[in-house]
Amino acid sequence: MVGVLVGFSIIGFVILIGYFVERFSLVGAGAGRVLNRMAYFVATPALLFTVLLHADVSVLFSEFLAAIVCTVVVGALLYVVASRLFFRTPLAETVLGASSATYINVNNIGLPVAIYVLGSAQYVAPVVLLQLVILAPTILAILDLATHGRASMRSILTQPFRNPMILASLAGVVVAVSGITLPDPVLAPFELIGGAAIPMVLLSFGMSLHGQRLLQAGTGRKQVVVATVIKVVLAPIVAYLFGHFVFDLDGAQLFAVVAVSALPTAQNIFNFASRYDRAIVVTRDTVLLTTILSMPALIVVAALLA
Repeated sequence: MVGVLVGFSIIGFVILIGYFVERFSLVGAGAGRVLNRMAYFVATPALLFTVLLHADVSVLFSEFLAAIVCTVVVGALLYVVASRLFFRTPLAETVLGASSATYINVNNIGLPVAIYVLGSAQYVAPVVLLQLVILAPTILAILDLATHGRASMRSILTQPFRNPMILASLAGVVVAVSGITLPDPVLAPFELIGGAAIPMVLLSFGMSLHGQRLLQAGTGRKQVVVATVIKVVLAPIVAYLFGHFVFDLDGAQLFAVVAVSALPTAQNIFNFASRYDRAIVVTRDTVLLTTILSMPALIVVAALLA
């Protein structure tokens, strides 16, 4: 469980720093929002480009990833059904809630868990590609359309060319597929800027926690609880069922599918919510709760399947 502890310690410490930065007013008002926008428009695109240009795109067609995709689809559908039955929310809020229930933190916690617990980073690479190339562009496209108040075929077709994260992801995939090797001096600025993305997001997330109470009345508690239960409890069960009974996975691969599905919600969803100024509290609380609860969930998974 060293990998789990290391991953959670890293992310928790950076979030805590962000909280105290805001608590003691070390920076000006609105600094958290500025960090979020810098991460969204500058640092995260650079990070996505450098990650994906080294990726093996063939992993998109593995049975391991197919089980993850099925788990994500089921989780999203469960959230949408719950939304229709218990809390009818606008499209943007519903999309962000469903994303909170399914979008996996494969970078900050997934990589340490994959390396120290699963024994290889190969288990998170397919999920990184899935989320960056398919899920994130889809989420952002829907949010763009929902927040603009109208949808048109032109906006749908041009949306990928207007979002810096999508453009960076596509550029990275193109380089990976073409086999082009970029010189180190060309990559160095992207790696330098991209290295600031995760700290920016985590710091801004920590700053947003100051003065806030978890699960306050009137802040979408039902949405948070539903998204958290789906992400931490139901997703690992669904992943096991698909992995074992549908895709015939066993041993290390089955353990990896369930463990990856039990990872918490990625801070990217809070980043998206802040960018579009929708469901900020719901995504923040879900990220925090799933981050806290996924640790015992991963320990249970490891005890049962490792």
